[in-house]
Amino acid sequence: MSESEIIEGGCNCRHVQYKLHGAPLAVAACHCRNCQRQSGSAYSVNLVVAADSVAIKGELACYEDPDSESGKPVLREFCPNCGSPIRSIPTASPAMVAIKAGTLDNPGAFPPAIHIWTCQMLDWVDVPEGVPQFPKGPQRA
Repeated sequence: MSESEIIEGGCNCRHVQYKLHGAPLAVAACHCRNCQRQSGSAYSVNLVVAADSVAIKGELACYEDPDSESGKPVLREFCPNCGSPIRSIPTASPAMVAIKAGTLDNPGAFPPAIHIWTCQMLDWVDVPEGVPQFPKGPQRA
């Protein structure tokens, strides 16, 4: 994917639609308990993108999740009509956001390249061999 390509997606009822300008910086499967609860699944697959590369059409509701490693809340945005999770904004580093891969028009194009928070991964989840794993978030250099 080139930097000029556009990735599109939206919620289940299509009240909220978005465009991402350029390739994601990373595609991560997060196994933390908050992502498990928020996704209603074993983990959440997220496209990590620059906040300024996202254009959203439609109103989002927000849950301010106070339970984070940094101690600063994560803003979990979702469609107020159908409840589809759309974006997470870590207030500790708001220049980067996580777009929920399941809301993409073509989610199959973005397999997870890393798995994070594997210390809370469910026992029956298998991470493909060779895919990097981190007990929590990857450590910054």
